[in-house]
Amino acid sequence: MATLVSFHAHPDDECIGCGGVLRKAHDEGHRVVLVVATRGEHGEVPDGFLDDGEPLWRRRVAETHAAAEILGVDRVEFLGYTDSGMMGADTNDVPGSFWTTPVDEAARRLAAILTDEHADVLTCYDDNGGYGHPDHIQVHRVGMRAAGLAGTPRVFQNTMNRDHLARGMRAVADSPEGAPVELPDLDENVGKPESVIDTAVDVTGYLGYKRAAMRAHASQISEQSFFLAMPDEAFAHAFGTEWFLGDGGSPGSDGTATDLLAGL
Repeated sequence: MATLVSFHAHPDDECIGCGGVLRKAHDEGHRVVLVVATRGEHGEVPDGFLDDGEPLWRRRVAETHAAAEILGVDRVEFLGYTDSGMMGADTNDVPGSFWTTPVDEAARRLAAILTDEHADVLTCYDDNGGYGHPDHIQVHRVGMRAAGLAGTPRVFQNTMNRDHLARGMRAVADSPEGAPVELPDLDENVGKPESVIDTAVDVTGYLGYKRAAMRAHASQISEQSFFLAMPDEAFAHAFGTEWFLGDGGSPGSDGTATDLLAGL
């Protein structure tokens, strides 16, 4: 049994980018640990969704635990920083925000968990945080530093395959079922080009868990969202492979790694 630690910025990030590899690791008998930097205080929520006086962070923490159970996570930890909001927002610079936290300070907190768990593998994000969100960029910086402090042997940077997403979005837009689906903007700030991605994990066998975990984050992912409104075939194209930049794993015939925990 090996230990996989997956580090994320906000509640719901874990199921979108890594839900398949988390459940796959669990089903293969490994220990799975989820670490979240913030409680997602600045997420958007529809009017009337929360109970009177209920803070959004409390609901999002509960949603994270519910999603983690679906994904087979053995331990959930929050580092305790505040959501920084989107890049350029006033909330970026509020004291206590994850974006303003010194990298070494946060890295020591994460490294303590990695050391306590004797982590074999850490996932974080690519250097642009997938799409330029300040907290996601900070996850990359903190994750890479923490792995160095703790001596974690394998680090995989979760990313999006920009070319694969573009092909899928064109297919959805051209399909009869595509019209009701609100597609996100896709530009050069999103993910990485296919040519630089060296790790692709097939998680099509875990899409039911992944979609159920998304539904557990109901405050952020509605049934009308891009994530849940698309037809099953389109969902499988968008989320059936999870992409990483990293090392280790089990190389396929084209040299691309296909398993974060191979050989452990």
